Amino acid sequence: MPSHAEACKSAAEPFGRVIFAAAAPVMARLRRLATAFRHRHDAAVLMGLDDRMLADIGLTRREVRQAFDEPVWRDPTELLADRVAGRRSARLVRRRAAPAIVPEIGGARALGGQIRRF
Repeated sequence: MPSHAEACKSAAEPFGRVIFAAAAPVMARLRRLATAFRHRHDAAVLMGLDDRMLADIGLTRREVRQAFDEPVWRDPTELLADRVAGRRSARLVRRRAAPAIVPEIGGARALGGQIRRF
């Protein structure tokens, strides 16, 4: 015959799992909210940079202001990172789209039907 403690433990185990399962999404949302606030605070430093420094990062002052126009619970750094990544990928696509003027053949450039090694 199981003891009283064992019976209580076995009865409380499913209840504990239910509580944990219900609390897990709430805790995950609270963690995301805390991270968004921390990133918002960190991104506020960008407002103190001058336009040249923002351009070095790949941002404009307008984009930084737009990121802070989002609701408080949204992470402004995600929007800023997407803007920078989009601009960089567009720049890489443009670079790749332009063919070389002088084709390379085996590490050498072909000029006027002759192959010259540089």
